[in-house]
Amino acid sequence: MTHVTSSARISEKHQRRLREAFPQVRFSFFEEIGEVLDAAPEAEVLITYGEDLTPDNIPRLSNLRWVHVISAGVELLPFDALKKRKVMVTNSRGIHAIPMGEYALAVILQWTRRLHQFVDRQRERKWDRSLRVSELAGKTVAILGAGAIGRGIAKRLKAFDVTVLGMNTSGTPMDGFDEMAGPEELKSILKRSDFVVVTLPLTHQTRGLIGEEELGWMKPTACLINMARGAVVDEEALLNALTHRRIGGAVLDVFEQEPLPKEHPFWNLDNLLITPHVSGRSPMYMTRALELFHRNLVVYLSGEGKVVNLLDPDRGY
Repeated sequence: MTHVTSSARISEKHQRRLREAFPQVRFSFFEEIGEVLDAAPEAEVLITYGEDLTPDNIPRLSNLRWVHVISAGVELLPFDALKKRKVMVTNSRGIHAIPMGEYALAVILQWTRRLHQFVDRQRERKWDRSLRVSELAGKTVAILGAGAIGRGIAKRLKAFDVTVLGMNTSGTPMDGFDEMAGPEELKSILKRSDFVVVTLPLTHQTRGLIGEEELGWMKPTACLINMARGAVVDEEALLNALTHRRIGGAVLDVFEQEPLPKEHPFWNLDNLLITPHVSGRSPMYMTRALELFHRNLVVYLSGEGKVVNLLDPDRGY
């Protein structure tokens, strides 16, 4: 009997659905990897958020054949150790397209119409019509990373008469984008854009991708939105650019250190909007993540069909 275990917290409702759908499978649900190692080290399949596996604990999972990550980010996985053991890895890429698409649209509209500043005026009981608002129509938005999340953002922006530029590894044209470019054209993209939305995975190639030079290419009125991983943007360079008003502002949902320390100077900036890594939050999160797992488990058990969201251990995504 195939044994599936989980180190991710999964509600009883979802546990029950899996057991009912796969009565031929043994399921063991836990809330941390230590419990898995102690109680279910013989499991073939592990469901995880991807932050708890290490090269040291993989050998203790003696029969491990497949790891499913119920998030899109996989940068903390020990890919070398998993590759050595020939463990298949899948993730939940695609489930964030709706919530993160809506988040991007929300903060872009908020920034354009200055709603956050009006909230401040409301708290002050101040009737102030002097705030200068803008229009989103006619603006240019660059989306760095044209995966499922980037496409979800582009789809929603098109309803607002926005020019949408995209960047992926090859520059291959994609539906929903007015133009698509490769990394070698990043300078041109940044120079043209009013908003720059970062949705790239964190890899060796993307770490620190947006640094002092890249920020210098942006318009002085442009807004940077990081929804990817904190380390994709050089935070010190961004702090300098915001402090000296070299760009119009930024919206950050992710940071190199989370939670963001209370003493961090980011908190004091009036041209920065901070959210606590919630752009992917949705009441449908677990349902969608486990639907992907359900689909792949059918393939795993039958040996027929194609596994979705299979990761390349050499590329790290």
